[in-house]
Amino acid sequence: MPKPTPDDASMNRSLPPCGFPRRLLILLYDTLAVVALMMLGTASLLVFHNERLTAGKDLWYSLYLGVFWFLYLAWCWRNGEMTLGMRSWGVKLVCEDGQRLAWSGCFIRFFVSLVSVLALGAGFFWALFDPARRTWHDKASKTRLVRTGR
Repeated sequence: MPKPTPDDASMNRSLPPCGFPRRLLILLYDTLAVVALMMLGTASLLVFHNERLTAGKDLWYSLYLGVFWFLYLAWCWRNGEMTLGMRSWGVKLVCEDGQRLAWSGCFIRFFVSLVSVLALGAGFFWALFDPARRTWHDKASKTRLVRTGR
């Protein structure tokens, strides 16, 4: 991926922000993709592990699934600025500085989105009141979701 120029950052700022209903649709699409990946991850684990595993009860299995989830999102954000849901709804993730999102930014975005969920969705609903339509995880990772015009 070529290194962004200062013009990329200004162009990304001019794109309209992603609205809340579209964010919900993206979340739905990406949930389906993540569940499918977790099923594949579980199937590959069952080849080597005979015992019954329960997400939420078995710490290592839960962490294993969390890693699958994180790697799907981080890979998509870093290598195309879009998850499957984002691509379907014409939205991309951009950094405020125009650069590609670093792994540390991916982790911050992922972790703060989990905190948002634990806060009964408050971090997501924040986008309804923020003038730039950013969520907590957008603000923490210095990113935003913008519509690509498709």
